[in-house]
Amino acid sequence: MKKILYVIAASAAVLAAASCSTIDKMTKMAEQVTVTCEPSVLEVVAGEIDATVSVTYPAGYFNPKAIVKVTPVIVYEGGEASMKEFVYQGEKVKDNYKLVSSDGQTVTEKVHFDYVKGMEKCYLELRSTVLFGKKDIPLPVKKVADGANTTYMLVKDKGVVSLLPDGYVDTYTVTKEGQILYQVNSADVRSSELSSASIKELQKVLEEAKENDRAVVKGTEIVAYASPEGAEALNNKLSENRSKSASKAWDKVAKGTDATPPEVKSAGEDWEGFQALVAESDIQDKDLILRVLSMYSDPAVRESEIRNLSEIFTELKAEVLPELRRARLIATVEYSNPTSEELLKLLDEDEDVLSEAALLRAATLVSSDAAKQAVYNKAIKKFDSDKARYNLAVLLLNEGDDKAAEKHLNACKLSGPEISNAKGVVALRHGDLETAANFFRAAANDDAEANMGIVAILQGNYDEAVALLEDSKGCCHNPALAYILTDQLEKASAKIHCECPKCIYLKAIIAARQGRAADVKKFVEAAGEDSPELKARALNDIEFAGYDL
Repeated sequence: MKKILYVIAASAAVLAAASCSTIDKMTKMAEQVTVTCEPSVLEVVAGEIDATVSVTYPAGYFNPKAIVKVTPVIVYEGGEASMKEFVYQGEKVKDNYKLVSSDGQTVTEKVHFDYVKGMEKCYLELRSTVLFGKKDIPLPVKKVADGANTTYMLVKDKGVVSLLPDGYVDTYTVTKEGQILYQVNSADVRSSELSSASIKELQKVLEEAKENDRAVVKGTEIVAYASPEGAEALNNKLSENRSKSASKAWDKVAKGTDATPPEVKSAGEDWEGFQALVAESDIQDKDLILRVLSMYSDPAVRESEIRNLSEIFTELKAEVLPELRRARLIATVEYSNPTSEELLKLLDEDEDVLSEAALLRAATLVSSDAAKQAVYNKAIKKFDSDKARYNLAVLLLNEGDDKAAEKHLNACKLSGPEISNAKGVVALRHGDLETAANFFRAAANDDAEANMGIVAILQGNYDEAVALLEDSKGCCHNPALAYILTDQLEKASAKIHCECPKCIYLKAIIAARQGRAADVKKFVEAAGEDSPELKARALNDIEFAGYDL
């Protein structure tokens, strides 16, 4: 029994000695173990850090009986994050781990970490242990890479939304028409025609224009016709005579107004009016008449073919042709809407007279956001205005009140590109990039394209972002950032045309990547003057590693 115990103890001592010898050797040779990382500076893309790490074990390093566990760890201010370990075995180990030859070998692994705030100032290391029996004994730690580049996080990610057009115009025109109807083959104006409803409405417009300081009669016109029946030459003469009698009648109609003398035209046979009246009528076989008109262009042939349809022609004589023996008296009046100054005055003194479009325009003229909200709410209350609901939502989005903006946007019953884009911006701010992208694709307008560029940056699709943003006519920041992320530094520099702190910070990054130390310091200091946030960021930004800030 004593002999057995002695043998066991002796075997344990030999194993321990062998273990110590192996560990000592692996520790001493640790400096010969080389590690490379691609990229050499870690980069955060779409909230994740991915890299490829290669470890080269030299000949004679890896003991055939050893099992080595390697754990990638990111160490950052405030904590650390580790991956599941990689396990390797020597040639004499009977297990299913990745085999490493004692003759020397390079092993390559993909490492992946989710970004945590603070990782911009970090380093990646490999922590290894060697296993003998049931004991894990630490080997020297290998540092792999420094820092994590978070430049893409500089994206302005609030999204772009634009107001709907208010529909307000500085001037608008109204065209009013009165008609004089003639008896068959006559050019005489009957007195009853000058008291018809259409003539009275024309006179009313002209009289009101004279009394309205905002109205100007821009033009007047007389167009006389003959119905398309009988000889064309006779009808042309009849049309000419009707234009003359209508011109004389105009003097009575426009008497006492500021109407200018009319331009007088004789249009001859009114085939165009004939076709329109037939198309609108309930005449039986009207489709047959319209086919005749489309088949023949010669007026005489047209009339002959239609007369051949005797029953139909009788109906035409009763219902259609009398309406074509006419002269049209036309006036075009231009009206001026209140100017911006007048709108603001009305808003203070008599806002109830303002139309929906006028209120929407007035909202863009007042200075404070609170005043704008009040005007939009007035339009909603008075006109149930969906345009006002949408524009109020845009105002609130630009103020950063996403919850209130979403409420008004959901209450808006309009549809169209602007609405889809705004809903995409709401989804973007909620971090739902997939839903946001779907809305932006549906909108397919300039704002949506710029917003799709934001999504592309946030998803790590930098080439796509460049394609979406390179022709953007809005803010220069995101297009310049997309060029930086694709290492097109000259284009990035040329794109920047504003002096906001974020754009100046981008200039500092460009200078750092181009090795211009003096400009790095100048731009970082300039950006930090107006932005404490950027000043603090610069101290931990791997972009400026090695530069004196």
